[in-house]
Parts: sequence; C-alpha cells; structure tokens
Amino acid sequence: MMRLIKALLALIIIAAILAGGAAGYGWFWLKNEVATPGPAAQETNFTVERGEGFASIADRLQLEGLIEDERVIRLQARVDGVESDINAGSYVIPARASVSEVLEQLVKGDVIQFRLTIPEGLTTAQILRRVEADTNLKGDMPVREYAEGVLLPDTYAFGAETTRTQFIERMEAAQDALLEEIWDSRQADLPISTPYEAVILASVVEKETASADERPIVAGLFVGRLKKGMRLESDPTIIYGVSRGEPLYNNQGQRRTLYRSEINRATDWNTYQMDGLPKTPICNPGRDAIAAVLDPPSTDYVFFVADGKGGHLFAETYAEHQRNVAAYRAYERGEINREREN
Repeated sequence: MMRLIKALLALIIIAAILAGGAAGYGWFWLKNEVATPGPAAQETNFTVERGEGFASIADRLQLEGLIEDERVIRLQARVDGVESDINAGSYVIPARASVSEVLEQLVKGDVIQFRLTIPEGLTTAQILRRVEADTNLKGDMPVREYAEGVLLPDTYAFGAETTRTQFIERMEAAQDALLEEIWDSRQADLPISTPYEAVILASVVEKETASADERPIVAGLFVGRLKKGMRLESDPTIIYGVSRGEPLYNNQGQRRTLYRSEINRATDWNTYQMDGLPKTPICNPGRDAIAAVLDPPSTDYVFFVADGKGGHLFAETYAEHQRNVAAYRAYERGEINREREN
C-alpha cells in the first residue's frame, strides 16, 4: 500500500512539473530523488545496446535494481535534454550510485575499456603500488591512508576516465558490500565476533595457502585451534611483524626463510608468541577466504606443514605432524641434492 501511495504521489508530482505547476516543490523533490543513493548493494555491469531507446534503458535500470523508479531518470533526462545522448557500451555502475550519477555516466560514455586484476593476498601497500603503476588509470593517488585488509582483491573493469582514487574507493566499497552480504549468515559459535576479526583471520588463511581446495580446510583448522585455546602459530604472521608482508632477503639479496630470532620475537602479529588473532590483517584476503572463515568445515586437523609441492600435509595429532615435518625435510634434502647434481 505504501509503495502504491508513493507511486501515485510521484505521478502527481511528475505531472505537475511537466505541466509547470507546483514548480518550487516539484523541483526540490526531483533534485532530492536524483541525488539519493541507489539500491544496488554492489557494483554492477550494465550494457546499453546500440540503438536502444531511453525508455528501454530506464526500464532495465529499474529491473536490474540499479535505480528505484525509472520515471525519475526519464524525467531528469528530459529536463537535462539528454534522452538522445546516451552512449552504447558496457558500464560498471558503482554500488549505491544515484540516478544523477548513473545518468551522468551513461551520457559521458565512460564505458568499460580496461581491466586490472588485483590478486588475493597482497598487502595494501603492494596493491597501491599496482594501482599507481597502471597507466590506464588517471590522476594522482589518494591523499588518505588505507588500512590493511580493507580492499577486496578481484578483477575490476573500468573506463578511460576512471581515476586512481575512484578505483581504490571501488575496492573498499566492494569489501564493505561483501561483508554486509555474508556476515549475518555466518556459523554460530565462531571464535570471531566482528567482521573485522573475520578479515584478520581470513588474511592469515589467505597467506597460508593459495590452493582453493585447501582454503576451507585451513580455515576450519584455525577456527578449531582458536576454539581450543591454541595459538595459530602461522609463519606469515611472523613475516608481517618483521617486514609488513614484504619478502625477506639476506645480505646477498636472495630470498630467505625466517631466522630463529624472528620466530622468538614478540610483535603485534607473531602468533607463535601471542594468543588469539594478530592486531590487524596481514594482507587483503579474497572473498573465498573470508567466506571460508565464516562458514568453515568441521575438521579434526590441528597441525599442517608444507609438502614441498605447493600443498600441505595435515595432521590430527602432534605425532602425526612430526612425521609430516620429517617427510617434508626429507623432500627438501632430496631437492637440494638434485639441484647439486644438476
């Protein structure tokens, strides 16, 4: 009933504007409507077909949940005299884009021309360097600082006029939209109480394995350790405390593993030396890692170690874990000997 009343009121006001009546109130109403944030919870691709009429475009914008009422954008386009100025092509409509912003984008013709892939597991500093280096983006980097874990890795399509600040803001908005979407459907009794803690744990999972098959197992294992009051004991958390996630090198400029002194050093992130979660995320996790920690599988695994082949060996007991560690070290020795022979 309220929707019907609102629709009737909109019709009366639109008719008044077109007839020249109630000009003052009608103009105020229209400006408010076109500036109100739209209903889309996340950015959406929208394609305008060549030769498509504006009435059809407006109708599809409403049907696809990008605007509330197609009559408002049609009226604004008529007022602006741009009904025939819409450019064909594929667009990325930002989350919560207002009618005014959608119309401006369609008139400017800022269609998808480029794509930039941001891999999962990069730190915010590493992501910002990639954005700054992309020559298809415009403008300077944003002045404000972005915290660790607030940018959602993904492949983003963008138009020729997209600025670096807009691109980074889209990544931040995508992260917010994802957390809003999946947080309420999380498992009960998880050892995390806020979306931020979910991102922290997901960042550790993300850095521990790049395997899609292993990610849920690692998430379930870490959730189980936290429930048991065990420390996470994750090597990437040590590295973040040493170098903020940058690779470690020795004096000869070669990649190196952790030193014993670094493992024993207490930091705000070293989960060998602290209970619970690190102080902050240690990278920007992807949607699959975040989803995994919010809905982890039940597992009896408590320990895991790399297998030397890109995966991990999982164990339910410490004795089994020790055997896996021995197997990994034997594999490492064999690799070293094979390298020497070659």
